[in-house]
Amino acid sequence: MPPSAKVRPIENHALDNLRFIRETMERSSSFTAVPGWAGVAMGATALLAAWFAARQPDRELWLATWLGEGMLAIAIGAGGVIAKASRIGQSLTAAPARKFALSFAPPVVVGALLTVALWRAGMAQLLPGLWLMLYGTAVITGGAYSVRAIPAMGAVFVALGAAALFLPAGDLFLALGFGATHIFFGFLVARRHGG
Repeated sequence: MPPSAKVRPIENHALDNLRFIRETMERSSSFTAVPGWAGVAMGATALLAAWFAARQPDRELWLATWLGEGMLAIAIGAGGVIAKASRIGQSLTAAPARKFALSFAPPVVVGALLTVALWRAGMAQLLPGLWLMLYGTAVITGGAYSVRAIPAMGAVFVALGAAALFLPAGDLFLALGFGATHIFFGFLVARRHGG
């Protein structure tokens, strides 16, 4: 061996290998802190919101009802994720959680921007379909890094949103999607994946 060759101690090589193995396993693991019971709660509040929204005398109060429900659902979902992640020992800063969040967020942001644009253009009748399809897209893309039931749930949202674009029953489709679909898949995730 030439004198200029650097010799690495075996410990350093072993540590590098262990680090590589740990990072590879982390990248290939799933985000399992999806909260089933929080999904059930989100569904229940969405059913109430659909009932209240359908009875509002004008479109502004209708929109305010659904935006309030959206904020409540975000709080319930985030609280559920934090609680479940803590309970099962899954880090919210690890690769699976980051991938889930980075895949989930863009369709939700696009939905928020399009909500403002469509509302200003007087096209509020398109909002239920838009919300369901973009939320479904967020669930499918984020769910690619989660348990199998999550992308399936997203596909149901997309299908309901597509129907809502062409049928004049927006609150019914919102109740079926954000209400019934969340409840059904919430129970499924809770039963099969620990709450």
